[in-house]
Amino acid sequence: MCSIMGLTRKSISDQQLWDCFVRTRSRGPDCSRVEETGEGVLCFHRLAIMGLHPEGMQPFHLGSNRCVCNGELYGFRRLKRELEAKGYTFESDSDCELLLPLYREYGTDMFQMLDAEFALILYDGEAHEFLAARDPIGIRPLYYGALEDGSMAFASEAKNLVGICDEIRPFPPGHYWKQGEFVRYADPAAVSGHVDGELDEICRNIHDKLVAGVEKRLDADAPLGFLLSGGLDSSLVCAISARLLQKPIRTFAIGMDTDAIDLKYARQVADFIGAEHTEVYMTREQVLDSLEEVVALLGTWDITTIRASMGMYLCCKAIHQRTDVRVLLTGEISDELFGYKYTDFAPSPEAFQQEAAKRVRELHMYDVLRADRCISVNSLEARVPFGDLDFVRYVMSIDPKRKVNSYNMGKYLLRHAFEDDHLLPEDILWRQKAAFSDAVGHSMVDDLKEYAEGLYTDAEFEEKRQKYDFARPFTKESLLYRELFEKHYPGQARMIADFWMPNRSWSGCDVNDPSARVLSNYGASGK
Repeated sequence: MCSIMGLTRKSISDQQLWDCFVRTRSRGPDCSRVEETGEGVLCFHRLAIMGLHPEGMQPFHLGSNRCVCNGELYGFRRLKRELEAKGYTFESDSDCELLLPLYREYGTDMFQMLDAEFALILYDGEAHEFLAARDPIGIRPLYYGALEDGSMAFASEAKNLVGICDEIRPFPPGHYWKQGEFVRYADPAAVSGHVDGELDEICRNIHDKLVAGVEKRLDADAPLGFLLSGGLDSSLVCAISARLLQKPIRTFAIGMDTDAIDLKYARQVADFIGAEHTEVYMTREQVLDSLEEVVALLGTWDITTIRASMGMYLCCKAIHQRTDVRVLLTGEISDELFGYKYTDFAPSPEAFQQEAAKRVRELHMYDVLRADRCISVNSLEARVPFGDLDFVRYVMSIDPKRKVNSYNMGKYLLRHAFEDDHLLPEDILWRQKAAFSDAVGHSMVDDLKEYAEGLYTDAEFEEKRQKYDFARPFTKESLLYRELFEKHYPGQARMIADFWMPNRSWSGCDVNDPSARVLSNYGASGK
């Protein structure tokens, strides 16, 4: 995980530039560099993961071209050999050093070729212009805004641009920016036709593609760790990894000190796969004391994202403080592909597919944002196997009639795909889902609600919420989060499209809280 920043024209002072860029030093604490390029400037904070030697420091140079990238290029060794056969030489073992040769060979067509999660800023010295791009899902963050003189600024996080850009926006995933225009080069949520073979064939493909996605993400020169909630998704990532690595992996789980639902399940999985397991406990006081810090590091006012970030942030903080782990594999993005508790209420397979596409396209504002910020603020790198592009594209192409919950079991295809592997205990593989923010302990969400309720009278709540004309708070909890957000990102609420909520137009989903606990089908999920 690294931090990048670039200005197409250096129209602010050196001190102002550094003051903005240093805000994300935790993303790359190993080394920093600021380099003037053409009329502009490129900035880089490094967290060394691939190619740990000084030669891997950015910006990379090739002729008059320059590039900074926060990313991982999977399968880069094959690409490197192909480029070496064309006469290119490399000074480091960094995967990102390939980007400038690829750009010279293929121009912007290279983005469609990459099996990667990345955000980059590139200066084309021959054309005297800047270029920026982001991976198709938006796993790596990038934001942009206009400076006072009309030039553009790009940065890993919105906080880098606060104070120098009037309006900050997330860089759209699957796009590149060139000559003032955004061009879409990929949309993994769009499908041209549906795959509808035999169930076992579909599940075999799900199995093989997920295993391949995990295997790619085990390639690191820095120590690996795994977040393990005890739910299906993170448990599968851990179990697949343990089998591939053929050695004990290091797993980490967090829960409230009173009623953590998933700690016992995480421990059961860890014991089953022979992991070196660590449990982290958090208290009500820690949650409330960390709340403003979490909102500030996230850059969101969304209820679901903030709730789910409390445990993840505190867990990653403990990992950073107590271990040498630098890379964390996580289980995000499965829900968007295979369904949530609320998608059981989808009125048709077509509606399920439309909802999945919407959620995949918005991931960068919600679950992916949460994972990136909670992990990177603790100087760790997140890797998300369920976000593997080949895997995402395949699952999105499966006929939605196969994916809707007609099996009386959510995520049936994913569970069935690994049924014969015996990677997990049966009661874990077939256990109903509990939302992560609830699973760390129902009391955590209740504590946050209770705290917010005590801050405002009903009259104060109504008066304060009315001043927001976009994404108006609708509970005292959401008002608290919005006020904390505005303190750190004044006037930038439109960076997030809306509250993450179940599709309230569906029967059974017209609820006033994003927690699955309020749904009629929650059942035994939280036990």
